[in-house]
Amino acid sequence: MFRRCALAILALALVAPNALARRCGDEGVWLQILGSGGPDLHDAHAVASYLVWVDDHARLLIDASSGAALRFGEAGAAFADLDAIVFTTLSARATVDFPAFLDGSKSAGRTRPLPVFAPADPAGSGDGAQTFFERMAALYGQSLRRSTVAAGSENTYPLRIRGVPAAGNRRWASFRSERLALAAMPVHHGDIPAVAWRVEVSGISLVFAGGFSNQRDVVGAFAKDADALVVHHAIPEHARGEVLQRYATPAKMGRVAAEANARMLILGHRTDRVRGRETASSAAIQTQFDGPVLFANDLDCWSM
Repeated sequence: MFRRCALAILALALVAPNALARRCGDEGVWLQILGSGGPDLHDAHAVASYLVWVDDHARLLIDASSGAALRFGEAGAAFADLDAIVFTTLSARATVDFPAFLDGSKSAGRTRPLPVFAPADPAGSGDGAQTFFERMAALYGQSLRRSTVAAGSENTYPLRIRGVPAAGNRRWASFRSERLALAAMPVHHGDIPAVAWRVEVSGISLVFAGGFSNQRDVVGAFAKDADALVVHHAIPEHARGEVLQRYATPAKMGRVAAEANARMLILGHRTDRVRGRETASSAAIQTQFDGPVLFANDLDCWSM
């Protein structure tokens, strides 16, 4: 009996990890959390990154953060299906797995162009996004300068890297595919250029605000009537000091969600400062916002 049980457990363990980890549905629009953590080294979570699924295909990757490439495979996503990759910032935490995605994509069967959008240089001294990725290419040996990823003689695809405004109050909305439309808005994240992203797909609106202090007071209007507003929950309500220049407190996030009339508020980028304080964070948010508040965990997937 023991031997039969052991063999059954072993057989279960040998099932493809995609079959065990993935929890998205086959139809409609789904939002999946690839990484839910912050930059803490010991929290056992990938750093904040997200996937938008449409009818069983992963169509948009938001941030290629630490651990995102691993979770992407565990989710059962196909790189060839992506319509675009977008970045909320060009910080290390948001971009560190991008080379891994490119390297892995050489055997992914992709041939169509891949649009990549990231914050531009706010000082106006050239395209910060293009410069950033060219330097990454020089470091890791990817052929970004030729705007292609060489994946074999029959498997090469063009990269289309473009910077979007990360300063001022201008809304950028210059991308639309047959499935989704993207818009971006500069947000205040201390001295780091950052943008929020709005995704329109199949009548659903998803807003990924990332890390923001809301000093510019633009996120509420940008996220108006969003089906989901996804934010970085990096600091507790009682936080003080410099972190307030980069992140909104729970009550402030609640005010933004209420102003936006968002259907739900999703809290990602959960750092050690806030884990274990979910009750207090919920209470602070709910003084301002009476909609559902969801605490993200790696590979969670919600139907929109």
